[in-house]
Amino acid sequence: MLNFDLVGKKFKVLREQCGFTQGQLAEYLNVDQSYISKCEKNERQFSVDILEKAANLFGCSLEYFTNDETEYSPAAIALRAKAVTAEDLETIATMNKIALNLRYMEGLLKGE
Repeated sequence: MLNFDLVGKKFKVLREQCGFTQGQLAEYLNVDQSYISKCEKNERQFSVDILEKAANLFGCSLEYFTNDETEYSPAAIALRAKAVTAEDLETIATMNKIALNLRYMEGLLKGE
């Protein structure tokens, strides 16, 4: 059974580690800020679509949210901006998705 409390906790930790507000993520994910807040507190559950989009932004696998043993190693991205827009977050998500795919392909080449 899926542990939604774990999903919300990991989401919140990643959001805070990346320095994003609930409002910024709500705009990027095209949801209300209260949805993010309620999911982080385990009062609601994230949809799979939202988690997939968030996983791309955070640079982690979807499995990371649901498995306590999955490791997370973020890609280092330098962003110089006074304010981060939803468009900036889309760019970061695309770069992280490329980095994740590269790691996956490197793992295949190493026989992992």
